[in-house]
Amino acid sequence: MKKKILVILLLLSGGSAFSQMNGDYNYSIAARGFSMMQMPKVLNDTDYSKYVNTYFTGLIMKFNDNQISYRLSGNYLKKSKTFYNNCNNCEVVGGDVTDYAFKVGFEKNLNFSRIQPYFGVDLGFRSNKFVGLSQNANTLKGGLESDAMPASKVEASKVGFIASPLVGIKFNVINEVSLFVESSLDFFYSYERQEFVTQDVSNVRTLTKTNKAEFLLNPVSVGITIHLGSNR
Repeated sequence: MKKKILVILLLLSGGSAFSQMNGDYNYSIAARGFSMMQMPKVLNDTDYSKYVNTYFTGLIMKFNDNQISYRLSGNYLKKSKTFYNNCNNCEVVGGDVTDYAFKVGFEKNLNFSRIQPYFGVDLGFRSNKFVGLSQNANTLKGGLESDAMPASKVEASKVGFIASPLVGIKFNVINEVSLFVESSLDFFYSYERQEFVTQDVSNVRTLTKTNKAEFLLNPVSVGITIHLGSNR
């Protein structure tokens, strides 16, 4: 009986020491190695809901307080984009999109084990800008000289507020290093500005302004976290 009690006490003491391993570090730095995400809609893109794969586009700074971590994060992405605008027989638009966001928030771990589920929320600012050229995609209309449509320079931008509830799971490889997998949903409320300038002798300028709300799903982000500032 005494042996059984001793074994139980040893197991409990070992579990207690192990359980606090993440609470022994004051802050952490995380890098997103891979993300699959939805980008804000540009103009009237006919296929804007498809996911974009990105690599090493974000950093997160975490300040740890036992099971809660306060987060400061930033993301930056610049890539080329070609799409059909309005319809597949209307316009083809090609150019570069620049997207960045700054957020503050928190995450809460559900336990202290080697595998740690967590949830949280981030709030912040996001900017999305596209600069490119729009050209006629209607071959029948383009074939008639009287109906030929000049190309137009396009600038479309969105700036606004973003709120991102998130869930994830961490895998503690060693005390100082963790891997994480995270999913989030972005609510993006923005002020949108669209400007077209025809590339001909008239240089007609068309400008529209509006406010929009979008829900953007980010199914998966995978990255690595380094824990620093041991307080043991």
